[in-house]
Amino acid sequence: MTRLHIALITETYAPEINGVAVTLHHLVTGMLRRGHAIHVVRPRQSGSDTARSGADYKETLVSGIAIPRYDALKLGLPAGGLLRKLWRSDPPDIVHVATEGPLGASAVKAALALGIPVSTDFHTNFHAYAQHYGLRWLERPVLHYLRRLHNKALCTMVPTQELQRQLAGHGFEKLMVVARGVDTELFHPAKRSAALRASWGAAPAHPVVLFVSRLAPEKNLPSVMKTFAAMRLSNPRARLVIVGDGPVRARLQAQHPDAVYAGMRIGEELAAHYASADVFIYPSVTETYGNVTLEALASGLAVVAYDYAAAAVHIRSGRNGLTAPFNDARQFIQRSAQLVTDPGRIEHFRYNARITAESIDWSDVVCDFESAINEIVHGRRLAVRAA
Repeated sequence: MTRLHIALITETYAPEINGVAVTLHHLVTGMLRRGHAIHVVRPRQSGSDTARSGADYKETLVSGIAIPRYDALKLGLPAGGLLRKLWRSDPPDIVHVATEGPLGASAVKAALALGIPVSTDFHTNFHAYAQHYGLRWLERPVLHYLRRLHNKALCTMVPTQELQRQLAGHGFEKLMVVARGVDTELFHPAKRSAALRASWGAAPAHPVVLFVSRLAPEKNLPSVMKTFAAMRLSNPRARLVIVGDGPVRARLQAQHPDAVYAGMRIGEELAAHYASADVFIYPSVTETYGNVTLEALASGLAVVAYDYAAAAVHIRSGRNGLTAPFNDARQFIQRSAQLVTDPGRIEHFRYNARITAESIDWSDVVCDFESAINEIVHGRRLAVRAA
């Protein structure tokens, strides 16, 4: 394929820890390996943050502000003037906007003004978050803003056909499915640690239930606790381990002190925490995908999740995990509680979960992303020539 020069605009990027940052890291790494040039434009993450560069890779840092009630992430401020200056002197083949904040919106406007093709990603259900922050009245305006922004692009990439159908029903146009992958070398059952389990108070026969997420209102944390309470009634030897941090951690820890709160973990430590558990519960109802579901499958865990997003794509309920109808808390809790009474079933799911994950490779996802970008750029060039 033709070598591409891609400008990537994002409000979040490695080493930040979230699904968007992880996905972009793998896409950028994969595209660089395939010989493309990437220019990342992102907010400065801290006072000591500096722009990184390498062969065919560079960064431009812009100003940002903490997102209200989500201060671990920055919202990039508009940078239209800077971007137009950069792209006049060194125009990319395409501008790919991964996040929809003011920085992303200014990038779309600047690129269109210069005649540069634009693609976007739909990574986060921001409109669905509104109700969890007492801002339900904002749901419709936010959805309108997102639709208007994405429809200016030549393509909006989404991770599942289900989300494609949902957004199409809301008036989003030119949607294309580009899936997600998982690092099956990092997340692996071999990372299981008896010492780590012992530190959680778990003997070999004790089922360890894991939840990995940012600890924020939109993650349905009350349901996590209700589910585990039912699981512990079914099997008093069950242990709950929570990995992650966020604005509600202190309150959660005060209300539920019996759980193990491991805080934020990354890399090998995170992989060991996954692999050392047995069951992964994920009752969030605001995911566009849910990378943690794939990480749990790759780590060989019996996953219980709602039947949407990544779980709908990769979990075959009763074979490699369990799913409950979307937002049906009664079914979710019931199936989770039943699972911890059956060690043989847990082991069956764990074995099949790893087999499933081994077919979800980032290299295939990068190829799909590359093909999508090439199709947009090539199609735009043909249209310009025809005009």
